[in-house]
Amino acid sequence: MITLCGFALSNYYNKVKLVLLEKGIPFTEERVKAGSQDDAVLDASPLGKIPFIRTENGSLCESQVIVDYLESRFPQPALVPSDPFGAAKVRELAVFVDLHLELVARELYAQAFFGGSVSDDAKERVRKLLARHIAGFRRLARFSPYVAGEQFTLADCSAWVSLPLVAMSTRLVLGEDMLAAAGIDWKGYTRMVGERPAAQRVAADRKADETALAAARAARGA
Repeated sequence: MITLCGFALSNYYNKVKLVLLEKGIPFTEERVKAGSQDDAVLDASPLGKIPFIRTENGSLCESQVIVDYLESRFPQPALVPSDPFGAAKVRELAVFVDLHLELVARELYAQAFFGGSVSDDAKERVRKLLARHIAGFRRLARFSPYVAGEQFTLADCSAWVSLPLVAMSTRLVLGEDMLAAAGIDWKGYTRMVGERPAAQRVAADRKADETALAAARAARGA
């Protein structure tokens, strides 16, 4: 049995969870905070990052490594095309979303979502990088209707959990939804993917986690 470790507010946790659910792979969940210095966590994820998984053969960290492992071990239903080039193009999109969109926009999250602030220099740097990277993403993405083409793939598991964060953080901090401004209908896309039963489960669990966290904060402030 696979154990998925992390928490439901993490988009990368939800990327892996979406793959597990889409493939119908039995798994359990273990709540682990990001940045934990517990030896049991560091043995599985040396930087204390989440998500990671525990398997009967050992542990794996890094979301793309995990989903590639799941695709290899549980090839049906397939979330990448059968031909090597097509499979590589799907993974190219997933990595592009993770590294060149979400990771860049992540610098805005402290101000967008957590009550912190971001320097003007950082904002300008992020704006310039995202303008270039979003233009590159538009060249790769197809949205016909899924991000890599007609079939739901691993690329959608990255895009569905991360594109809304890129859009919302740029709107809240930079004053403009940079995805929408570039002509990317991320709202329509996320609604479409969100109709899938696996995505509905991920969204419901994330909402429950948000509600529980808000209640805990309110109790501490009382």
